[in-house]
Amino acid sequence: MEKFASFGRKLEHFCRKFVYIGKKLAFFCKYSCRKLSCFNQFCQRLIWLLFRFVVVHVNPVWIQLCYFVVVSLVGYLALKLSKVRTSSFEPQDLDVFFTSVSATTVSSMSTVEMQVFSNTQLIIMTILMFVGGEIFLSMLGLQLARFRFPENLHQGTDNRDSACRTINVNHTSTIYCSFESKIELGLATRPQLEQESLEIEKLETNVENGVKSSDNDALRYHSIRSLCYVVLGYLLIIHVVGSGIVYLYISLVPSASQALNSRGLKIQTFSVFTVVSSFTNCGFIPTNENMMVFKKNSGLLLLLMPQILMGNTLYPPCLLLVIWVLNKITKRAEFDFMLRNYRDMGYRHLLSGTHAVLLAATVFGFTLIQFILFCSMEWNSEAMDGLSLYQKLVGSLFQTVNSRYAGESVFDLSSISPAILVLFVVVM
Repeated sequence: MEKFASFGRKLEHFCRKFVYIGKKLAFFCKYSCRKLSCFNQFCQRLIWLLFRFVVVHVNPVWIQLCYFVVVSLVGYLALKLSKVRTSSFEPQDLDVFFTSVSATTVSSMSTVEMQVFSNTQLIIMTILMFVGGEIFLSMLGLQLARFRFPENLHQGTDNRDSACRTINVNHTSTIYCSFESKIELGLATRPQLEQESLEIEKLETNVENGVKSSDNDALRYHSIRSLCYVVLGYLLIIHVVGSGIVYLYISLVPSASQALNSRGLKIQTFSVFTVVSSFTNCGFIPTNENMMVFKKNSGLLLLLMPQILMGNTLYPPCLLLVIWVLNKITKRAEFDFMLRNYRDMGYRHLLSGTHAVLLAATVFGFTLIQFILFCSMEWNSEAMDGLSLYQKLVGSLFQTVNSRYAGESVFDLSSISPAILVLFVVVM
């Protein structure tokens, strides 16, 4: 029995020690979690301050230059690590880097044939064209412009500041009432009250001006944030809808799908790649012959032309139309501010209504002139052989549109007359 009692006492002592160690361990974990949380908040705050310092004080030209260099290097590494379509030909490092830079800067220059690249490499090039497109970069510029505003707008403290200013205004009214009481008690004279009244009026005016200025900054900040969402939605809708329509067309038209299957290209990849390339006005097409293999697929050409225009000179009119529709539907102050104060937004693609209409008229006017001249001089040329009347009209329109924008070609440029080539150079 004594042994059992001794064992019980030892077991009880061990349990107490175990509980004590457990409490110490729990305290240590809780203390460590607090320290880690504080350190995490400190790091986030430090990164925020450094990023804001760079955005505010560094010239935007250097920021864009660093952006293009970094994206081009990342694209080069991704293309280099990915396998090509066939092992019989391996592009040189300089060729791969040149292709990455060309896709990032949407210049569509390549030193190797497009069908050399595998499906993975085509997807990488699609991403490079998307993040290097002018509209995507303008959206990033809007995001960076938000960091130039006072920090309280990012943290949502503007309401509290307005409340504080309201208290200050009420405080001036209280002071005014106190002086009235002093006159009644004979502690102040009327001239003193008039002098103090003038000072109070000046103070109230300054406070009201400060409130108006702060409210205007807050409205401008929220308008820029809303504009970012509008541009992002514009990008996503155009690409998603455009890719879906192109994919549906190629799937339903045997000649188009056969052209891709014979070259080992996936319809999904081709659809997304072509839409992104057309919208960003890059001009890359996964086939070696560019769009010449689809010159008889007039429906595909008609689907791509609006995306080419909406990604370039028709983007400002389309953006203004979207904002106008959103303003009519939502009645939000941000959209009304965009329409009335487009210059204060700091977004060069946001134009006035008159300017947008004139820009659209210029686009269609130049395109019509080119189309008429191209048809009049190339209608019976070698480039038009084997095409019907409808295919000639659509192909000519597609070629004239691309001469100013994406650079995609549905005809062999070597077979086009020198006069038309000079016209293309002039309009470019």
